Amino acid sequence: MEVTQLLLNAQSIDGTVRKHAEENLKLFQSQNLAGFLLSLAGELANDEKPVDSRKLAGLVLKNALDAKEQHRKYELVQRWLSLDMASKTQIRAFLLKTLSSPVPDVRSTASQVIAKVAGIELPQNQWPELVGSLLSNIHQLPAHVKQATLETLGYLCEEVSPDVVEQEHVNKILTAVVQGMNIAEGNNDVRLAATRALYMALGFAQANFNNDMERDYIMRVVCEATLSPEVKIRQAAFECLVSIASTYYEKLTHYMQDIFNITAKTVREDDEFVALQAIEFWSSICDEEIDILEEYGGEFTGNSDVPCFYFTKQALPALVPLLLETLLKQEEDQDLDEGAWNIAMAGGTCLGLVARAVRDDIVPHVMPFIEEKISKPDWREREAATYAFGSILEGPSADKLMTIVNAALTFMLNALTKDPSNHVKDTTAWTLGRIFEFLHGSTIETPIITQANCQQIITVLIQTMKDAPNVAEKACGALYFFVQGYEDIGPNSPLTPFFQEIIQSLLAVAHREDATESRLRTAAYEALNEVVRCSTDETSTMVLQLVPVIMLELHNTLEGDKLSSHEREKQNEFQGLLCGCLQVIIHKLGSEPTKYVFMQHADQMMGLFLRVFGSRSATAHEEAMLAIGALAYAAGPDFAKYMTEFYKYLEMGLQNFEEYQVCVVTVGVIGDICRALEDKILPYCDGIMTQLLKDLSSNQLHRSVKPPIFSCFGDIALAIGENFEKYINYSMPMLQSAAELSAHTSGADDEMTEYTNSLRNGILEAYSGIFQGFKNSSKTQLLIPYAPHIFQFLDSIYMEKDMDEVVMKTAIGVLGDLADTLGSHVGGLIQQSVSSKEFLNECLSYDDHTIKEAAEWAKHAITRSISV
Repeated sequence: MEVTQLLLNAQSIDGTVRKHAEENLKLFQSQNLAGFLLSLAGELANDEKPVDSRKLAGLVLKNALDAKEQHRKYELVQRWLSLDMASKTQIRAFLLKTLSSPVPDVRSTASQVIAKVAGIELPQNQWPELVGSLLSNIHQLPAHVKQATLETLGYLCEEVSPDVVEQEHVNKILTAVVQGMNIAEGNNDVRLAATRALYMALGFAQANFNNDMERDYIMRVVCEATLSPEVKIRQAAFECLVSIASTYYEKLTHYMQDIFNITAKTVREDDEFVALQAIEFWSSICDEEIDILEEYGGEFTGNSDVPCFYFTKQALPALVPLLLETLLKQEEDQDLDEGAWNIAMAGGTCLGLVARAVRDDIVPHVMPFIEEKISKPDWREREAATYAFGSILEGPSADKLMTIVNAALTFMLNALTKDPSNHVKDTTAWTLGRIFEFLHGSTIETPIITQANCQQIITVLIQTMKDAPNVAEKACGALYFFVQGYEDIGPNSPLTPFFQEIIQSLLAVAHREDATESRLRTAAYEALNEVVRCSTDETSTMVLQLVPVIMLELHNTLEGDKLSSHEREKQNEFQGLLCGCLQVIIHKLGSEPTKYVFMQHADQMMGLFLRVFGSRSATAHEEAMLAIGALAYAAGPDFAKYMTEFYKYLEMGLQNFEEYQVCVVTVGVIGDICRALEDKILPYCDGIMTQLLKDLSSNQLHRSVKPPIFSCFGDIALAIGENFEKYINYSMPMLQSAAELSAHTSGADDEMTEYTNSLRNGILEAYSGIFQGFKNSSKTQLLIPYAPHIFQFLDSIYMEKDMDEVVMKTAIGVLGDLADTLGSHVGGLIQQSVSSKEFLNECLSYDDHTIKEAAEWAKHAITRSISV
């Protein structure tokens, strides 16, 4: 059967025909990959074929080049690179030909496939003529071909990193894109494709933004595009401005007045989709300024990376009224839709960012609006005033807000019980939560919550928990922060007289028939967990009484059968909440003086957790695993009695690559069990180490699981001491190769640097555990051959200068462990090492006292090892 018919059959409404066609396509692919891909590209390029078969051909081709899972993506890339050059050349030619097809969907698919091929080939210096061939005589092309070419350039910029495209090509791409956006371009489809392409290409434009003339031209064209009669072009142009705000903040000074005028007009008059992007521009500016001010603590020197230009502060007198106007454009049902996002919500979010960027300066600009509207008969005005107040509570100092908040508190508690509007009550409860989050707690000098108003607050919040689900959910959130403010209070907590009532009210909320609406049940359990976490010894008997109640709840969720898939999902979510609650209770009661009474529940509790593993729900599985980790910590050596039955679930968790969070949590729990059982874990170590090593060797494992696995090697070594000998030959080479990979990553982006630091920390924790585990053993000589490599690793990460404080502390600890365990055997290596001198001195004079203490200890260990 020819490929056209197979592709059409694969979309048939007849299940049998569809399945047969899919199997035949798979067979064709497995028997002759080059022929398969070539026939798909040929189908896509042939204007005489049906549109449906061509679109599917493009989609199958795209999926043959890329996948979400890293390991699969790698396989597909290698597969493409190994194809013969003749086939690849033909496929490329078909793809480029398709860009001139009269069918828009087909052109768009070809654009995406070309970009996928470029993403594979350009980094390998293959298909070097691609950019040139796309740009050649772009200005003479018919409009639909120009549109497809610009779309392709946009996707290409999204797919490849800037360093694989020569600057000369970058300049030509940007020229073509910006010319396509120009007013002189009469075709709106071309202008839209060009504007979207610029958005993707902005990361390539560093050199162009450093050049005043080029930057002026790009900014002029973008600003002109925000005034296009076509709504989609205006929206895309504002998306470009948002991206420019975060990528090229320091280049914006000359343009800010014009941009303000454009954004203000747009927010007031334009279509909501466009207005949202105009507000987002100011949110991005605030984000940049908040980051700069946090990083430099307000102390600017001439050599700061990026100075703060205080654009937000300069715009305040005009920006704040603009944002306050948006708060009055609420939608009737926005509180009932979790995913709702509209201009009022965007305006409030931006106002909150403005408050964080300018701090005290915001207050006088917002207070007149609040005072004027807070008591108006129209619910929109009352809600907007309340939302404005809640939005500015993070940023300004407590001193600036205290008087206002004290005056507002009684008013808000009153509104929460008496205001007829659900919207106003929802926002009032949220605002109270913000008051308690930012202006209540041990760090606040003048407390806003006193003996006089504490009871009123609790009474009102408990009453509000009986309101509509969206309002009750916000009341639970407010209670969460109210309780959190007392976490450091000491023995006499003001909450003690109300403790029982609060717990019973929260359990009643979780039992409401409508508890699954508006995240209500989740909010109730989050608040309950906080109440338990912040409880004092005075209320420990009440927390103990809660244990059988929560266990019975969990037991009941495990009994229900014949549930629909929706009910099952809700049930699994509930199991996760209950396991999470038990975990908090275990942390609270699992130590003296309550430990003995509490541990009488341990067998039954462990039985329930093991049953949860049968539910096939990642969330419930993860929460049960974390609760077991807490139980192991509380039970100590006694946890050994559960290991025979629990071990198979540990193995299951370690093999769960699909839901990698479960895998990460399982690895962490092994660490908890090692600390609890110490050498009693020995009988299970072969199985655990085999699985951990297998995980590390697998290309299906999500990268975030690797650092905790390395740390886990250290936990196991600490627990079993010199018995770790049999794993040395397997674990040390793994650690060495990971160390080499993580040592040279300069120039990486923030996300990669963060991952590299977590990987280094995992490797260092492994070394630390292994060296401490072998200390005072007769077998320390087994570790001597690995010492030079570890010193090399420490030197290299010190020289890279991009480690965070966590890595710093672990690294200096490892330096001490090496000296402490191997003594005179490493004296010479220490004296040759760069890091042991310079790094040690740096840590000894560091601000953070934990790093300083680790360095002091390392210094003593080194002194001993050199003097021996």
